[in-house]
Amino acid sequence: MEQNLLSLSAKVGSILFARGYTISTAESCTGGLLSHSLTGIAGSSAYFIGGVVAYSNQIKVQALGVQEQTLIEFGAVSEQTACEMAEGIRNQFNADIGLSTTGIAGPTGGTADKPVGLVWIGISTPGGTQAFECHFEGDRLEVMRKTVKALLTRLLTQLKGSEATEK
Repeated sequence: MEQNLLSLSAKVGSILFARGYTISTAESCTGGLLSHSLTGIAGSSAYFIGGVVAYSNQIKVQALGVQEQTLIEFGAVSEQTACEMAEGIRNQFNADIGLSTTGIAGPTGGTADKPVGLVWIGISTPGGTQAFECHFEGDRLEVMRKTVKALLTRLLTQLKGSEATEK
């Protein structure tokens, strides 16, 4: 695994462990890479509860509680779906923090409105849920890696500087 992702995971994990927080993941476009990055750190079982790779819309609805109407109205790759995925995994797994990824890693699947490289990342905490739009270039694996890096970086910033994640 890329050293940069492991380094970010270690920093996130250190804060989670120190605060006694738990975390869970709901992944679509990253296909498990986010969970793999988090669990690549020894001792991660102290804070990582588990994750779901919800590649199909059916699994997003059944396992994560994403509303069918959200998928119909906004699509799987949207701010709304990223938020519902993050909230859904946090609630399903009774975690302090829920993370989500949904996007188009490519090389196919993009449209004029939703091009390859468009990704939404979500973070849900007891203080609220947010999603962030990202645009990445590169091949499929690069988009996946950049997505995980962006999400872990955003989470690290939030953990360091916000009371929103306080229990």
